[in-house]
Amino acid sequence: MLKLNVKNETSRLRAVVLGIAKSNGPTPSLEEAYDPKSAYHIKQGTYPIEEDMVKEMEAVASVFKKYDVTIYRPELIKDCNQIFARDIAFVIDDVFVKANILPDRENELDAIKYVVDQIDPDKVIRPPEEVHIEGGDVMPWNDYIFVGTYREADYADYIVARTNIEGVAFIENTFPNKIVKSFNLRKSQTNPRDNALHLDCCFQPLGTNKAILHKEGFLEEEEYEWLLNFFGKENCFLITKEEMYNMNSNVFSISEDVVISEKNFTRLNTWLRENGFTVEEVPYAEISKQEGLLRCSTMPLIRD
Repeated sequence: MLKLNVKNETSRLRAVVLGIAKSNGPTPSLEEAYDPKSAYHIKQGTYPIEEDMVKEMEAVASVFKKYDVTIYRPELIKDCNQIFARDIAFVIDDVFVKANILPDRENELDAIKYVVDQIDPDKVIRPPEEVHIEGGDVMPWNDYIFVGTYREADYADYIVARTNIEGVAFIENTFPNKIVKSFNLRKSQTNPRDNALHLDCCFQPLGTNKAILHKEGFLEEEEYEWLLNFFGKENCFLITKEEMYNMNSNVFSISEDVVISEKNFTRLNTWLRENGFTVEEVPYAEISKQEGLLRCSTMPLIRD
C-alpha cells in the first residue's frame, strides 16, 4: 500500500508521479489548443517536438533519482499529451483527489490507475460533476490550503478557467480542519502574458517561509497583498510579466532547500542560491511552450 502524505509544497519528497512526453501526438490544430501560449507556438511553427520534450523530462527524472525519490510514470497512451500530471489529480494530507478535468483528458487518469490501485480506496475521492478543480490551482501549505479560482460571471466562457467557486467550496468541505484561502486569477484566452492558467503560474511557496509571486496574475490586489504579507515582502521574489510568461513561478521543490528550476531562469536561480537553496537546473524551455513547467508535470504522493 502507498501511504500518502503531502502537507505542503516543500517537505522532503519521497514519491512522485512524473508525466511522460513519449507518443505525445501530432502538433495540435489551433482549435485544439487549450491555452494561448500553445496557440501562439502552433501559429509560429515553434510548437515543441516530442524528442526534445522527452529529453527534458528525463533530465528531471535523473534529478529525482539523484535524490532517491521513487518515480511513477503514467502508462503510455498513444498520441496523447501526458506531460502534465498535476492537472489530473492531487494529494492533500493522505487523500488522493481525482480532478474533474477537461473531458477529453479523462484517459490520462486511467493511465495512472496502477498507482491509484495501491492507495487505500477510502482515501481516494472524486468531486461531484459540478466541481471543477485542477492540481495546478491547489497548494497545501501546512494549516492552509491555497486555491486559485476564477470568480467572475463569465467563468463558463473561459477554457483557461480551470477551478470554479464550487471547487473552492469542495476543498473547504473535504478538509474542514484547514484554512482555505482562495485567489481570483487573471484569465485571458488570447494573451499568454495576461493569463494565469493556474495558481502555480503566478505564485509558489519555497523553503519554509519564502515565495515567488507575480502581482498581475491576481485580479484582486488585496489577495496579492495578503500573500505578500503572509510570507513577508523580504522573503518574496517578485517576477515580471515576461518571467511569468516563461513560467518562473513553476519550479518544483524536492525539499526545503533543494529546488528544481529551468536553467534559463538566471535572475531567479541567482536569488535562490543567495538565499541558501541548492538549485538543480534542467532544460525545460520546450515544455514551457505549452504553458506548464516543472510543478505542472509532477504530482507528489509522499513528502516526509
